[in-house]
Amino acid sequence: MHSPATPPVLDAEAVSAYLAAEFPQIGIGRNFSVEAVGPMSARLRLHFRADQLRPGGTISGPTIFALADVALYVAILAQVGHVKLAVTTNLNINFLRKPGPSDLIGDARLLKLGKRLAVGEVTMFSVGAPEIVAHATGTYSIPPRNEDEVL
Repeated sequence: MHSPATPPVLDAEAVSAYLAAEFPQIGIGRNFSVEAVGPMSARLRLHFRADQLRPGGTISGPTIFALADVALYVAILAQVGHVKLAVTTNLNINFLRKPGPSDLIGDARLLKLGKRLAVGEVTMFSVGAPEIVAHATGTYSIPPRNEDEVL
């Protein structure tokens, strides 16, 4: 089990390269940027695009949900290394404010990281605005690792 002080095994650049190679549909560098990883944490930026807006001029719920999901996945990958088959088993989100047309930041923090399950939370806010726009909690299933897998 990892403690809050366990340093990540992958840095932001390594996680970004891995996601770009293995999951190009996420759009690392285009849709998202990994700004930082730390012990049991990650910070992602969602790059604003006009096609993310819903009627009323706010960023759509599915777009914000994607930020939460990817942010937690990045926090997990940074701690455990290249694990393709870690999957979301549950993700709950509370939309607190309407984010305007700007980049969003997702600060992910892992609350528990065991051998088979990870539990975390993501706080999301608009760049330049201190108010939280959404908060999510999630659980991920981590598959057993083969001894020959490389970090």
